[in-house]
Amino acid sequence: MNPINKLKIFNDPIYGFITIPNALIYDLIQHPYFQRLRRISQMGLSYLVYPGANHTRFHHALGCMHLMQKAVDVLRFKGVSISEEEENALYIAILLHDIGHGPFSHAMEKSIVEDVHHEAISLLFMNQLNQEFNGQLSLAIQVFKGEYHRKFMLQLISSQLDMDRMDYLKRDSFYSGVAEGNVNSERLIQMMNVVDDVLVIEEKGIYSVEKFLMSRRLMYWQAYLHKTSLVAELILTKTLKRAKELVLKGVQLPCSEPLLFFMQNRITLEDFDAQTLDLFSQLDDFDIISALKSWQRQDDFILSSLSKMIINRDLPKIKVASEKVVFDEIAPLQERFSVENNISISDSNYFIFKGKIKNQAYSKEAEPIRILKKDKTIEDVVEASDQLNLKSLSKLVTKYYICFPKQLV
Repeated sequence: MNPINKLKIFNDPIYGFITIPNALIYDLIQHPYFQRLRRISQMGLSYLVYPGANHTRFHHALGCMHLMQKAVDVLRFKGVSISEEEENALYIAILLHDIGHGPFSHAMEKSIVEDVHHEAISLLFMNQLNQEFNGQLSLAIQVFKGEYHRKFMLQLISSQLDMDRMDYLKRDSFYSGVAEGNVNSERLIQMMNVVDDVLVIEEKGIYSVEKFLMSRRLMYWQAYLHKTSLVAELILTKTLKRAKELVLKGVQLPCSEPLLFFMQNRITLEDFDAQTLDLFSQLDDFDIISALKSWQRQDDFILSSLSKMIINRDLPKIKVASEKVVFDEIAPLQERFSVENNISISDSNYFIFKGKIKNQAYSKEAEPIRILKKDKTIEDVVEASDQLNLKSLSKLVTKYYICFPKQLV
């Protein structure tokens, strides 16, 4: 096949045309592992709040690669040497950084594929692809793991100002309609530079960084931690937990083979062999949604009620407050619900529960965003900024919630 045919163009509603830089990237995009991302929603169940938020992780990964192409161009223009091999490694690593996400990934990680983080699964996929592509991903894997000596390359993929965050804030803002998240990725990338193999932002870009951090904070409160999105994800987690509990007791539940496998087995990272990875690669949002549709008609009161809540968007009430929720508030609700529905107090935990959410736009513990000042000194953005609100953005904000069925109001 003529390799010219592989240099395709995608039309993206945010950046316009995205070009595929070479035949290897094209082949990776064409691989079933990557095509699966078309069937995984980027914002999970947020479409229950923002009807437009139906974009996929496939879309996001291509956007990240496009931004990486821009970053490489800018850095080379400023005299940073990036070899063709390093350039390719950056494109591959950013393209595949989310390939390990499962359907509704955060709910999955807390219920079915327990304690196995999506980044660890991304790495397993990369290693598998590296075998299939005769070692052509070796450098990308080294960069992704942070083992490559040029530190800025990892920072472009995973840091507090990386291509991943730049794309998801802009994309999620666009599709959800939450305008506050719209960051100026173009300007941020133009302001990038590298000093001693470390990524820095030139001083004149400091306001763009402040806007970026503020946008991130607002997107978390308004979109990712929106109380309806939050309660939907919590209910999905509880539904999957209940389904797994029933399957392990020998109850037969209708669902796809890959989903059944993960419900029947407790899979740790050590158990992820090639066969398990192949089964995981067959899982997507459709498996979960089809299962929920079937489970609505199951005899188990808990499973059917929880499934109906998501399918019909008839979710429990959620109250969010700055103060801790005390147990005294929950106990009477649980007692009343268990009597009304003839279930045990412990089973009422599926419907009435509490928890907390955290939001921190900028972490002082993590790798800082470094500002390159005009006198060539380098400072953490919090110190370099004259904005008092940056200090508050690095403060961890915790909120507490309580969920309970609407009929208990």
